[in-house]
Amino acid sequence: MIGATVILYKPEMAATSQLLLSIIEQVDVVSIIDNSPLPTSMPLPTANFHYHHFPKNIGIAAAHNIGLRDLKVAGCDYGLLLDQDSCIDNDFAFRLSSLLVASKVEKIPLVAIGPRIICSFSEKSVKPRVQREIAVYDELVCVTQIISSGMMIDLSKLDSIGFKEEGLFIDGVDHEWCWRAKTKNLMVAIAENVEMVHRLGDSRSKFAGITYKVGSPIRLYYQFRNILLLARRGYVPWYWKLRNIMVLPIRFIANALLQQDRLVRIKYMLCGLWDGVFKKQGAFSEHW
Repeated sequence: MIGATVILYKPEMAATSQLLLSIIEQVDVVSIIDNSPLPTSMPLPTANFHYHHFPKNIGIAAAHNIGLRDLKVAGCDYGLLLDQDSCIDNDFAFRLSSLLVASKVEKIPLVAIGPRIICSFSEKSVKPRVQREIAVYDELVCVTQIISSGMMIDLSKLDSIGFKEEGLFIDGVDHEWCWRAKTKNLMVAIAENVEMVHRLGDSRSKFAGITYKVGSPIRLYYQFRNILLLARRGYVPWYWKLRNIMVLPIRFIANALLQQDRLVRIKYMLCGLWDGVFKKQGAFSEHW
């Protein structure tokens, strides 16, 4: 059995409805975690369907965990994680699950697989500049981390790794889980021939000749804080630590000088740095 967990937060229902109608046709169980202030109205069936509404926003890690537990209780073998702004093909779930099944037959220690991401802004495939490929098995490219949207997890191995770290709340949650899986000698991979269009950030901007993602001001709090939290951990890759720590001053300057709501952005960045230094976790509202 295959299940899917879809995370919502103030969704644009035209695109989200299309995603939901597509995934309902592809999986056996659907769990929707709605972090929107008001419940989202959706024309969906009641059979094998779970809906949880959290108006105060519990964060993506806690939302994933609730959805994954729904799927495990329902008896699913594989669980697919999706954000509301992802766009998938009609055979998306089948193709990913087939690769996971094949990896078991070939005794590849794979715990999760994701698609090649096509950025909705550039309409180009997203390929990390720094992350190295660990191994290649036919259609699978084993890597150090993949993003959560489009990630299909072998639920039988979830207890060994543990669930998502809820204290991180949002940014870095997917990568931390992948790195933790590696400590259990389990790998994650990208399906070379499976693509998914996904929205990365709210917009794009350029500074010093470098194009970068622009998100909401409050996301800066979690990004800055979680970089400092994760950089202390031994299982986090050194290339990730060095790259993110070195880029922090540039990101601070770019957001403080070039974006709208500059004072608000400065506030969130400073709060994130402060809480990162003092190892505070959870939601922003718990500390400020």
